[in-house]
Amino acid sequence: MSENFLRWKAKYDAQRERKGPFFTVSSVPIDPLYGPGNAAEIDYERDLGNPGEYPYTRGVRPNMYRGRLWTMRMFAGFASAVESNERYKYLLSQGQTGLSVAFDMPTIMGYDSDHPRAYGEVGRVGVAIDSLEDMETLFQDISLDKVSTSMTINAPASIIWAMYVVAAEKQGIPAHKLTGTIQNDILKEYIAQKSWIFPPDPSMRLITDIFGFAKENVPKWNTISISGYHIREAGATALQELAFTLADGFAYVEAGIKAGLDVDDFAPRLSFFFNSHTDFFEEIAKYRAARRIWARHMKEKYGAKKEESLLMRFHTQTAGCSLTGPQPENNIVRTAYQAMAAVLGGTQSLHTNSMDEVLALPSEKAVQIALRTQQVLAYETGVVNTIDPLAGSYFVETFTNQMEEGAEEYFRKIDELGGVLGAIQENFFQQEIADAAYRYQQEIESKDRIIVGINDFVNEEKEKIDLLKIDPEVERAQVNRVKALKQSRDNIRVQATLDDLKVAAQGSDNLIPKIMDAVRAYATEGEMIAVLKEIFGEYREQAVF
Repeated sequence: MSENFLRWKAKYDAQRERKGPFFTVSSVPIDPLYGPGNAAEIDYERDLGNPGEYPYTRGVRPNMYRGRLWTMRMFAGFASAVESNERYKYLLSQGQTGLSVAFDMPTIMGYDSDHPRAYGEVGRVGVAIDSLEDMETLFQDISLDKVSTSMTINAPASIIWAMYVVAAEKQGIPAHKLTGTIQNDILKEYIAQKSWIFPPDPSMRLITDIFGFAKENVPKWNTISISGYHIREAGATALQELAFTLADGFAYVEAGIKAGLDVDDFAPRLSFFFNSHTDFFEEIAKYRAARRIWARHMKEKYGAKKEESLLMRFHTQTAGCSLTGPQPENNIVRTAYQAMAAVLGGTQSLHTNSMDEVLALPSEKAVQIALRTQQVLAYETGVVNTIDPLAGSYFVETFTNQMEEGAEEYFRKIDELGGVLGAIQENFFQQEIADAAYRYQQEIESKDRIIVGINDFVNEEKEKIDLLKIDPEVERAQVNRVKALKQSRDNIRVQATLDDLKVAAQGSDNLIPKIMDAVRAYATEGEMIAVLKEIFGEYREQAVF
């Protein structure tokens, strides 16, 4: 330490320090001051580089937001395809630049709306999509070659994606013109979100089948969105979100290579999805470290040659788990800060949560405020006028380095357990996240961590807020629609396509063409999932006590 720093430290130590806590949302201690000694080992060319140049710490494009703003992509979907179509048109009219589909739980779990297990859940937390008919309605009067669409679906991703591609086909739009993202990330389901259907091996087969099919037929499509968001929402720290997400990403790269694909044939269409939590600088450091780690591993470990294979492009959503039911207007402020962290961290697209999302699906007014938050950020704050403005900050660069070092340590532990699948089987990820969530909750209960409106600055009176309510008639109407479809379609053709899908699942051919044939015949999602369950079986998590 320099003599100058030691002189300051003596003055600081003589002062009374207010009660903290002086640690991040992830419980990482923060020093009172960061200086040259903290970041002394940084080599600009090796560790930072210019924007759009290896290792991409400062951004994936040379001009970043001076060339193009991030995509404003609000997560939406509720009730039936008819109501969601109306919400999409509203959002587009308000200046949204990309669509993002939320599906209901029966769709996520592979059940048709008329299945007994779907009862009471149809259209509740997202839109109900049973067949191509619903997908056509969802995007009616929306030209699919004019919008980029993201779909948050995992276990049945191959089927839902096929419905989208065929819906575009029905509009006269060839697949090679489509742009968007399918989440398609089953590993994080086993780790955190728990919305699985099939065991890991056939699930990974479906994912690599999408990689291979998209390369030849839908080349502009992001074939997977490797998601840390749900890992963080389950209680993980920022470091765990970073490390576990990238570990999943590397597992998908290895699966693609094992399936016979060249890394540069599919890696350019891999994308990521991160959380933006409340600790401003920790989140920015996380994004910067993520780009650097991904680029280094792709180049040095997996031998990627194309620049596009080294670029970590990611979508961000503000932290749903940070929202509070009491004083819901406070969530507008939380979301604004989280959105700014995502932008200063270099995100390619962004969803801002609505203030009422902790209570219900967002109302139209709340969605508009959330979208306006992004627009004010983009057009009024000035944060888009220069690239990576926090580069060189002793604090940010130190935290970026710590994120990278911590992630590498996690990678070593995961490798020792036999990789991601081995670590899942050992419940490693699940235990790490549970421990972090428990520690966070203890900090709240002890008031070592203040959450405004929850454990301090509490209002006794409950605020009244208009919430979106789903009419029970929505479910009855959707059930009637799917039953009517099953009676009116050519069921001989449907059965033939399902038989072909079953035979293909027993072999090793790419399954996507067979799925698309069944979609074109108006086979339902539930029918296709049932066929695949016969061959693949269902996943059961091993409980650990």
